[in-house]
Amino acid sequence: MRKLSMDDLNRDSVEEFKNKKKIPLVLVLDNVRSLNNVGSVFRTADAFMVEKVYLCGITGTPPHRDIEKTALGATESVDWEHVPDTLELVKQLKDQGFVIGSVEQAENSLKLNEFIPEPEQRYALVLGNEVFGVEQEVIHHSDFVLEIPQFGTKHSLNISVATGVVVWDFLSKITR
Repeated sequence: MRKLSMDDLNRDSVEEFKNKKKIPLVLVLDNVRSLNNVGSVFRTADAFMVEKVYLCGITGTPPHRDIEKTALGATESVDWEHVPDTLELVKQLKDQGFVIGSVEQAENSLKLNEFIPEPEQRYALVLGNEVFGVEQEVIHHSDFVLEIPQFGTKHSLNISVATGVVVWDFLSKITR
């Protein structure tokens, strides 16, 4: 076995990537304070062909060196928009036909392994602040709450890790 080089990988250019069909998923970052986490979310969104990333409230926006450090250029390939108010965005996305899911630990949450997305349905997944999580009002306006089952002594995952887990799970289920 030989490790592949960058030339072997034959990656799309930014323009080719922008013109490709994306998975029916947008990510909504609800007041994420770490710029490194924001950059990591961009990189995950690029890797798995996410339609768009919404940066809400205090969430930092490109260009910023701390975002770029982890995004590695994905802020150029992934569509994004800053929206001041997460709840207002969630209401707008619902009006556009998106099904809204908050990634959070909550009563009556749906375990990630039990989540079965409809292949043609568009989804928006909300990921919250590193300390406070997703705002309660946003949870109230969500169609479901998605929880990543955890079995250790810690009761949370870093938002960038959680994003990778839920987006990969979503992609793997809609492409079966």
